Amino acid sequence: MARLRLRLLGVGAMASPRYAPAGLMALAPSGTVMFDGGLAAVPDETLGRLRAWLVTDLRAELIADIRRTASTLGLRPEVASYAAEDLVVEPHPVEHTSHETWGYELRWHGRRAVWAPEFWRFPEWAAGADLMFADAAGWSRPIRFRGGVGGHAAASDTAAAARAAGVRRLVFAHLGRPTIRALDAGEVPEFGEIGREGGEYLL
Repeated sequence: MARLRLRLLGVGAMASPRYAPAGLMALAPSGTVMFDGGLAAVPDETLGRLRAWLVTDLRAELIADIRRTASTLGLRPEVASYAAEDLVVEPHPVEHTSHETWGYELRWHGRRAVWAPEFWRFPEWAAGADLMFADAAGWSRPIRFRGGVGGHAAASDTAAAARAAGVRRLVFAHLGRPTIRALDAGEVPEFGEIGREGGEYLL
């Protein structure tokens, strides 16, 4: 059986001083699906024909840039389901900010991956995933938005929640400044790993 290739194009928060914005390409034999990205995190069509561009936040800071790039490829970024003969993708809500935001469940021959680069609380629907890409904007403390309308979970809390929820492999893919400082100081997550730009993960 073929493996689903998941390539990280960026692992940064929106204003990261070091990394391109969090973005993922799901490379299946039937075609490629792009998730989020923007700025330097753009899909490489030489890797496979792009069938859809799915986003987690239709009001994100980078949505205008994503729309411009997607239009050059004949696509419109959207929150939507996607289905091909070998890959099914479904959006699920996440708690993040004052408006609707989403994560995605990817199903591939009985295996599950999750793309959830931004959330305030660990999404229960991610439990038992074989592979999860998750928020790490904060490191040891969550980042609270002004007005109490959500924010970003701490990587330490997400690691504990993912382990308790039976996630098999956790990859942090939305690194903020607190996480970058912690990594530069030699700290490592108690569970999970730091995503690599250009890295491929197999499902």
